[in-house]
Amino acid sequence: MLDQVTANPSIGESAYHRIRSDIIFGRLAPGQKLRLDRLKDAYGASVSTLREILNRVSSEGLVLAEGQRGFEVAPVSAGNLKEIAALRLLLESHALEQSIAAGDMDWEGRIVSAHHKLASMEARMKSGDMSQTETWKRYDWEFHQALISACGSAVLMDTQAAVFDKYLRYQMIALSYRGDIAADEHKALLDSALARDAATAKVVLERHVNGGVQHALANGSIR
Repeated sequence: MLDQVTANPSIGESAYHRIRSDIIFGRLAPGQKLRLDRLKDAYGASVSTLREILNRVSSEGLVLAEGQRGFEVAPVSAGNLKEIAALRLLLESHALEQSIAAGDMDWEGRIVSAHHKLASMEARMKSGDMSQTETWKRYDWEFHQALISACGSAVLMDTQAAVFDKYLRYQMIALSYRGDIAADEHKALLDSALARDAATAKVVLERHVNGGVQHALANGSIR
């Protein structure tokens, strides 16, 4: 979902995606008050359109609607991260197993292509270039979506994507980059998927997700 407001679809949809992205990538900080008069200029949308957008994002769990008090970016906590990770693992493990069983040559091509982009970005980051962290996480998202893209359920994929975005927000807030460990896990996921080894893929995925949680919590920025 990394990437309809009725009043003006083009302006409203653009503002929706920008606000959502700004929350996920930490440009709008957890707990930050979202004042419509200020957002109006920043996102080029009317107050009424912004109210619709924030109610929409609130239904996704990224914003809190406070009645007459307005809106604020949803806070973060260690407990919430663990719950999100557990839900992500439940959904993604099931979808991954289904994809490995049903995936065809086109699916294999998608995961190889997505992994190539992700691995290239991880290599840049390993060399010390941390200037494109958002692109790195977008490629991460694309790779995991490609892995489950043959599961046969659009609902399952959309639900997993929404949960992944919440998990991603924690990683961006904690600036959680695990280097070679994560890169090796991504390669192991690719290899086990191509080998049609669902059991190994699910073990690697569990290690990957739980390792991401532990790393995000290790620096103490999320309590």
